[in-house]
Amino acid sequence: MKKVEILFNKFEEQKVNKGKKQEKVEGVKKMSEISFDKWQEVDMRVGEIVKVEDIKKADKLFKLEVSLGEKLGKRILVAGLKKNYKQKDLEGKRCVVLANLKPTKLMGIESQGMILAAVSEDNVSLIQPEKDIELGSKIQ
Repeated sequence: MKKVEILFNKFEEQKVNKGKKQEKVEGVKKMSEISFDKWQEVDMRVGEIVKVEDIKKADKLFKLEVSLGEKLGKRILVAGLKKNYKQKDLEGKRCVVLANLKPTKLMGIESQGMILAAVSEDNVSLIQPEKDIELGSKIQ
């Protein structure tokens, strides 16, 4: 008989601090923490998707032109939204943009920020402001 790979790994018990007590929680991964000073460095802004272009060789990526209002102008972003959104459904949508992310090249396109989205397995949902608010407004 041939040796078979392990299909499921065992959950290890971990101790998670909650105040002064320590609780055992199965399968919980503790997230890394950042200081308040680091949080203040993050610049998130309200944007609006103005234009959406297909990136032909990419299964998941769109090239987006996003407006952050008159003061901050427009940005080009590359976002993995293709499997969950159609081009026409994205145009005109308000969104939250991580505006001070260092630019990076994806599929030969310089992405000048990141659109925030909630992700659960293969499901993706844009993070959007609840009310109509001025483009470029700071998220705090």
